[in-house]
Amino acid sequence: MNDVLKIGKYEFSSRLIVGTGKYPSLEVMQAAHEASGTKMVTVAIRRIGLDDKSGKTMLDYLDREKYTILPNTAGCYSAKEAILTAQLARELLETDLIKLEVIGDPQTLYPDTRETLAAAAQLVKDGFTVLPYVLDDPIACKQLEEEGCAAVMPLAAPIGSGLGVCNPYSIRIIKERANVPVIVDAGVGTASDAAVAMELGVDAILMNTGIAAAREPVQMAQAMKHAVIAGRLAYLSGRMEKRLYANASSPMSNLIAIEKP
Repeated sequence: MNDVLKIGKYEFSSRLIVGTGKYPSLEVMQAAHEASGTKMVTVAIRRIGLDDKSGKTMLDYLDREKYTILPNTAGCYSAKEAILTAQLARELLETDLIKLEVIGDPQTLYPDTRETLAAAAQLVKDGFTVLPYVLDDPIACKQLEEEGCAAVMPLAAPIGSGLGVCNPYSIRIIKERANVPVIVDAGVGTASDAAVAMELGVDAILMNTGIAAAREPVQMAQAMKHAVIAGRLAYLSGRMEKRLYANASSPMSNLIAIEKP
């Protein structure tokens, strides 16, 4: 299917973006990325360890010929921190892509909308392709789009919760009003969650814990791949209308009369 995801100047054949944290090992992470079919992986710049005895970092386990790296500002609690982290990411990875995260609360990991907007405005001005993590708030998403963000990334549920899409109505409104890609970020726990999100019409899904914390991460990555594809196809196909009462698959009209013997 020639169905390309476009984010700014970038194009991707997969609508599944996958994280790099919480895997049992870096080798399992590599296998999960392969099974997922993803073309973009996200890396927390502030969590790249530099003290491995082998001299390797997370980045040594990511094939940049296969995957576009999406650095993120996870762990930042202010616009100032996030902007500095984005600048470091650009120098380290030679990319203008940045997934913007500015957390407002350490327990829920909900984003701070005010600080996110401030950071987004500055990063766009500095030439970044900004993908902000944001609440499932149609107003905040529209404001971030107006600041020049290349996409908006509303959460489906709190990070790492696996609760699925808690407020599908907000996600639908965000999608209906957006003129940039809408990428569901956080809360997807299993394949059915991914399919539901895609059936709402969102353009892509970013997930990490749903794959990494599964009992079999590689199998779950493959399941998520197919769920995203199935959900996207269902959305494009247009589902049947819901009805309160039955509607026979074989209508009763125009039946051929059968004579009794």
